[in-house]
Parts: sequence; C-alpha cells; structure tokens
Amino acid sequence: MIIAGIDYSLTSPCICIFNGRLHGEFCYKNCMFYFLTDTKKNANMFNNNIRGELFPEYSEECGRYDSISDWAVELLIGCNMVALEDYAYGAKGRVFHIAENTGVLKYKLWQQSIPLDVVQPTKVKKFATGKGNAGKPEMFQAFVEETGTDLRIHMNDIRKEIGNPISDIVDAYYICKFNYENLNSN
Repeated sequence: MIIAGIDYSLTSPCICIFNGRLHGEFCYKNCMFYFLTDTKKNANMFNNNIRGELFPEYSEECGRYDSISDWAVELLIGCNMVALEDYAYGAKGRVFHIAENTGVLKYKLWQQSIPLDVVQPTKVKKFATGKGNAGKPEMFQAFVEETGTDLRIHMNDIRKEIGNPISDIVDAYYICKFNYENLNSN
C-alpha cells in the first residue's frame, strides 16, 4: 500500500509518501518527502529522502493554486490513500486564499480518483506529542526523539526557531504516519 500525508499551504507545501510495497516498516527512513520553496538553498536533495523544489512561476493567484496542485497530484498518483491536514479554524491571515488553494487540490484528487481523508490538526498533534495543542517546537522534538534525526543539521538550518520547510516535513510525516496507523487499525 502506498500512502501519503500532506501539509498543504501556499508558501511551503510538503508531502510525505510511504510505499509499503517497497518497505515493510513505517519509519522516517522509509518515507520520501517533497516540498516547494522560494529559497534556492532549499531547492535540493537532503538526507537521500527529502527533495525541495523551487515554486513554479505564476502570474496570478489561480495560476499559483493550479501549479501547486499539479505538483502535488503528480506526486500522489498511484497512492492508495492520502491524508490531508484540515484547516486550522483559529488561523489568521489569508484564510480564503488557503481555502481556495486547498479546494483546487481536493478537486484534482477527486478527478484522479485518489482516496482522500481529511485529518484535524489537533488529532495529528495529539498523535505525535500527546497534546492536541502542541506547537512547532513540541512537534519537532517528538520527531527528533522518534526518528533520531535533527533536520536542522541535515538541511543546514541554523535558526533557533523551527520554521519552514522543517516544520512542514515534520507535520507531513506525522500526517502520513497517522494515516498509516489508522489504516492498519481498521
């Protein structure tokens, strides 16, 4: 079974894909990660399983949504199940743009008959850390403890705060793992 977890956004979307046909055990090393970035140094291959790509050019917001969703769908073709983090209802800022962007992705996944499960952010956080209101530092710490991998080192990110794309990789990993555990328990 091939499953994926998506931390979808306008600025740093990230997808984690686990191919159970190739790897029996779900773990960080058996997952592939893909993200989009505006930062040239992040448009690279890291740790043999993380690939960053520069955002495609766009001239208007709809073009942006189209190119991000095309990128995602291309990666997700062949997946047996995809989990997408639901909207954070306390979010501020460009919430309508985020919703429009996500709606385009959902529509394209539906067109390709790719099964989709939408997961509440609080469930993913509780699954990863035991706390439904965990922040980026707690999610990152849970990831480091579980995987033994400090992405800041592998990605040469010297910032003290956990930011994009690292927090997106961590979120996509736990969304995918939550999806995997859910499928195996049913």
